[in-house]
Amino acid sequence: MPIEKVELQIDHRTLIITTGHMARQAGGAVTVQLGDTIVLATACEGNPPSEGGDFFPLTVDYREKAYAAGKIPGGFFKREGRPTEREVLGSRAIDRPIRPLFPDDYFNEVQVLVQVLSSDQDNDPDVLGIIGASAALSLSEIPFHIPVGAVRVARIDGKLTAFPLYSQLDRNDLNIIVAGTAENINMVEGGAREVGEEDMIEALSFAHQWIRRISEIIDKLKSAAGKPKKEVVSEPLPDDFQKEIADMAAETIKAANHTTDKHARQDMLDKLAENIKAALAEKYPGMESKIDKVLETLERIDMRRMILEEGRRIDGRPWDEIRPIEIQLGVLPRTHGSAIFQRGQTQALVVTTLGTKMDEQKIDDLLGESFKSYMLHYNFPPFATGEVKRTGSPGRREVGHGALAERAIEPVIPSESIFPYTIRIVSDILESNGSSSMATVCGGSLSLMDAGVPIKSPVAGIAMGLIMEKDKYAVLTDILGAEDHLGDMDFKVAGTESGITAFQMDVKISGINIDIMRQALEQAKRARLFLLEKMTQAIAKPRTQLSPYAPRIIFLKIKVDKIGEVIGPGGKTIRGITEKTGAKIDIEEDGTVLIASVDQKAGEAAKAMIEALVEEAEIGKVYTGTVKRTTNYGAFVEIIPGTDGMVHISELENYRVNRVEDVVKVGDTIKVKVIDIDAEGKIRLSRKAVLNEHKKGGN
Repeated sequence: MPIEKVELQIDHRTLIITTGHMARQAGGAVTVQLGDTIVLATACEGNPPSEGGDFFPLTVDYREKAYAAGKIPGGFFKREGRPTEREVLGSRAIDRPIRPLFPDDYFNEVQVLVQVLSSDQDNDPDVLGIIGASAALSLSEIPFHIPVGAVRVARIDGKLTAFPLYSQLDRNDLNIIVAGTAENINMVEGGAREVGEEDMIEALSFAHQWIRRISEIIDKLKSAAGKPKKEVVSEPLPDDFQKEIADMAAETIKAANHTTDKHARQDMLDKLAENIKAALAEKYPGMESKIDKVLETLERIDMRRMILEEGRRIDGRPWDEIRPIEIQLGVLPRTHGSAIFQRGQTQALVVTTLGTKMDEQKIDDLLGESFKSYMLHYNFPPFATGEVKRTGSPGRREVGHGALAERAIEPVIPSESIFPYTIRIVSDILESNGSSSMATVCGGSLSLMDAGVPIKSPVAGIAMGLIMEKDKYAVLTDILGAEDHLGDMDFKVAGTESGITAFQMDVKISGINIDIMRQALEQAKRARLFLLEKMTQAIAKPRTQLSPYAPRIIFLKIKVDKIGEVIGPGGKTIRGITEKTGAKIDIEEDGTVLIASVDQKAGEAAKAMIEALVEEAEIGKVYTGTVKRTTNYGAFVEIIPGTDGMVHISELENYRVNRVEDVVKVGDTIKVKVIDIDAEGKIRLSRKAVLNEHKKGGN
């Protein structure tokens, strides 16, 4: 197999896609290289389902090899384990733009695997994974006909940049991944620091220029090394079969699509399917799954007709109306901050917990070790939709929704210098009928304010939908679950009154153009401002007092060479302070001490104990000390634990002293004044100075 490659210049770097040198037994395989970052992407096809199917079993896995960054994995087994959150998000980012582009009647199992083989820790491999997956599928015999391009776009110091380096991203105010075809955009994921809608449109237009170029070089590689595509043979259902079902179902489907309550609507559809299957069981044996497929198509056609022709949605709303909003604050008495945000039949219970620096999340990935002091976790139990399912660790959807909501709120989180707490937000979805991730954004913002976190401003989120038939389309605000399932787009926008903070878009068609995205963004802005007004009515600004159950943090700065004295041998000293006071103590390398305790008095006690350990003598200050040793020329007095000075015999009394022991003995407690500290740190003390001051005070 000859080696083929294509290249695209990106400023001073070259994007290189190569095939024919690795994984040659895969259906399609490429490496994608940018700088010294290299990913391997493969695509393989399984056998068709034995009895036909109506679900496309696409599996996408993105994994980062530790050796790619010259690292050995931690843990006992010293090998890669379960996917990290970063890998889960990478897998989702690859899956979302390619899934809509497979033929509707194609149900063979397809597996796309992307592995990071080399990481220069400056060029991001996740976007290369999308490009690689698209190229591998395009080269294979799998019926994937339209290549996908992808690019990360950031605005660095006010300038839009394609494929930014990690080292540049600390200066960005917009950072998004955009994917699509040469014609349209079909996936967006990213965040911003309150940018305007026109700024976002400009970034998307800029991104699409790069997507076209990348799609072109993938097409060029496909022409040179691609395999012939398999033909998808679809077996259309008999017309009389479809007509018979349509005649039996039309009125009920129309009534169901005019039923506001989610469960009442679904009950009507379930009962309809049950009745039709029973009625046609003898005439069409073994066709139950085909009946379900026809019914779903009829439901989809009627719902879309109703929206486009009648201007009416399932629950009776116009296209741009938001469902009723209900907000409750402080619903859980012992948590630090809590809120219930309800929008229609979607309900999120969101709780904020405040912790100390010791509660930070440690992250170890290709970029090295880092720590997170703000995190948001999202949970979606099956009862939220009235279902029974297996529960376990968070799935890809939960990780993805949590990351989106976390990104949306992150720009308003106060800096550590202003609010030195670790912040964890947990969203438990209690009911769901559309856009629980955006309910999480609203609820998360409210729970932070209820907890007294001084956020810059509240953040709200809204999910937009799209119904598109040829040249007619409708952009829907605050979509229902059915509108998401039967519609063409799920477009989520979050932000403050000043601008966008997070953006996510997925479509089920080949893509949408910039004009539709502009309309969706403007409609989303109006909805966001409406939600922010409702939230402000519930709580206008963060509470001025923290919960009585939240830790109080006291800052203290000590000299670096005193850290060992506070910690003590084997940590004995600091453990003793913790045991006596109940406070949590964390000491950083620069000598910053954080003392956390729910009881303010306990924190102050711990602070006093630490200050006593690190206290240094000050000239002119009077101390009560203990005589530790005497000599014929003076006495050594410990004025601070571990620190002593000498009282010369001439400084013991107001009269001439012949013998030190005539005035003080070992173990005596006396008051002394620091009169000098020399360059070597030796401390000179005077008892006479204290006696003279006392005498003057008496006079």
